[in-house]
Amino acid sequence: MDLLWAPWRLAYVAADKPPAANDPCFICKFLAEDRDEHNLIVARTPLSVVLLNRFPYNNGHLLVAPRAHKSHLGDLLPEEMRETMEAMQRMLRTLDGLMRPDGYNIGLNQGTAAGAGLPGHLHWHIVPRWNGDTNFMPILGDTRVIVQSLDTLRKLLVERVAG
Repeated sequence: MDLLWAPWRLAYVAADKPPAANDPCFICKFLAEDRDEHNLIVARTPLSVVLLNRFPYNNGHLLVAPRAHKSHLGDLLPEEMRETMEAMQRMLRTLDGLMRPDGYNIGLNQGTAAGAGLPGHLHWHIVPRWNGDTNFMPILGDTRVIVQSLDTLRKLLVERVAG
């Protein structure tokens, strides 16, 4: 069995969190701002948004979310679901052409108990994976090896999505 081993995330997961009602939604905050480059937003559609994860598990780790602040999959309107899934498909094609990963981990964590760090706003994670992409650095050195800066990757993704 292959494991996605990310011990550096323990500090984030174990940290005290304010109650959800007081926890600002960074996705909604970023959508309200006109600072897509700073906020690592790759693409916006009328009903969805794609952004790079600031704390990536791997190079190219994206978040795909509906623009609407909704916490349950069943709350999405059919058009919100469709457009968000279409954005996910578009990003997979873009990552395939740009990074040529061997596979992906794609997931949605609904609710705090399921691991959602932002339980109020649904979002899917797309994590590109390569055969042999795990190494000893996170385990022995408490260090992640991300081979590309978020700013550089964002520029490449924006160019590909716009083109």
